[in-house]
Amino acid sequence: MTIAPAPRQVRSIRSRVLGRDRDQAKPDRPVLVLHDVTKQYPNGKLALREVDLVIPEGDFVFLVGPSGAGKSTLIKLLIRDELPTRGEVVLDGQDLAHLPRRQVPRMRRKIGIIFQDFKLLPTKTVWENVAFALEVTGTSRGQIRPAVDRVLALVGLTEQAEQVPSQLSGGEQQRTAIARALVHDPRLIIADEPTGNLDPLISWEIIQLLLRINELGVTVMMATHNAQVVTALRKRVVALEEGRVIRDEVGGAYHRED
Repeated sequence: MTIAPAPRQVRSIRSRVLGRDRDQAKPDRPVLVLHDVTKQYPNGKLALREVDLVIPEGDFVFLVGPSGAGKSTLIKLLIRDELPTRGEVVLDGQDLAHLPRRQVPRMRRKIGIIFQDFKLLPTKTVWENVAFALEVTGTSRGQIRPAVDRVLALVGLTEQAEQVPSQLSGGEQQRTAIARALVHDPRLIIADEPTGNLDPLISWEIIQLLLRINELGVTVMMATHNAQVVTALRKRVVALEEGRVIRDEVGGAYHRED
């Protein structure tokens, strides 16, 4: 499948969020395209069936559906933990199935992932947890410090920079995870049930932060069971059921409104 780019000057996420002075040109193309994607596991389970999905740059998408609908499998395909049985998964113009193994780590830097259970390193401070995402890619110390400082300011954790996760509230831990996901300048942020372990008030604060990040131009896909949030915000809703996309609606509610 050919994705035809149209020329347009866009600013990189890092220039918008982390304060780079120099604009970078990228083709104006979808961040993510799934074309006729089917995934069947070796045990015979059919997790995804003929999924077509296009997510343009700057979109905010809720991925909804009951447990077992295929949301987790879809996310695994996006980070190349799994490969499709049939069809194409194209991230930033690259067909992931045809990506050489040595290029997979570089590709994964284009995606920032936020988990329900935070997955922070318990012995590292907030600052060190965020910096670690850059250290493992070989980023120089001189580049790491300003990048980390800026994302911590963005998520409101400058004063907590020297605290370890056990000293943080659940909301602060999730803000740390968001900063870590954002710091390496991803093309797409995937939030997998990011409010699942948080109380309603803190959940709304995290959602507002994700919306703010999206307004800066970051593409966000959020998998969630939180019907109240999805229905209140009226963003794009992609609903899965038994491995199929049964609804793709802009301004939709959690459940179909007929």
